[in-house]
Amino acid sequence: MNAPPLPTLEALDVHLVRAAEGWLELNLPAEAEAELAQLSPAAQAHPLVLQALWQLHAHQHRWALAHTVAELLVQAFPGDVNGWVHRAYAARRKDGGGLQAAWDALRPATELFPDETIVPYNLACYACQMGNLNAARHWLGRAREIAGKQKAREAIQHMALADPDLAPLWAEVLAW
Repeated sequence: MNAPPLPTLEALDVHLVRAAEGWLELNLPAEAEAELAQLSPAAQAHPLVLQALWQLHAHQHRWALAHTVAELLVQAFPGDVNGWVHRAYAARRKDGGGLQAAWDALRPATELFPDETIVPYNLACYACQMGNLNAARHWLGRAREIAGKQKAREAIQHMALADPDLAPLWAEVLAW
């Protein structure tokens, strides 16, 4: 899916977003939030800003806010897979959410992003955690198929073996 051209960000806004990302890497969310509070009004809906806001809310486990920001990303930039993945991730964790909510939020993305491994990989995680191992196998196999090349397939295997969501399938993944 082709994304629309991104609006430009002023240099100061780019600096503030990068500074916020740096503060989060240092595990200093209050400082990150202070940087983002200084953004110009024109920057508020930019995908880089929304991504940074999502990271901030996720870092602080404010899943309802993270979900709202991810929903804005999906609505404003439906061609960006990150919004879809973030929305599902937050839907799983927010009050009133859960695995089925995450599944429902991400499932339509399989049609929009047929060449992205992260979508079927996450669907495999959700299916596995819901106890639907056949669906989990299908989606993990799809992620592996999309990955194609040997190194990419090995990366999927390594990621799956480190992911507790996929623990029920670890023996099968080891046998790949």
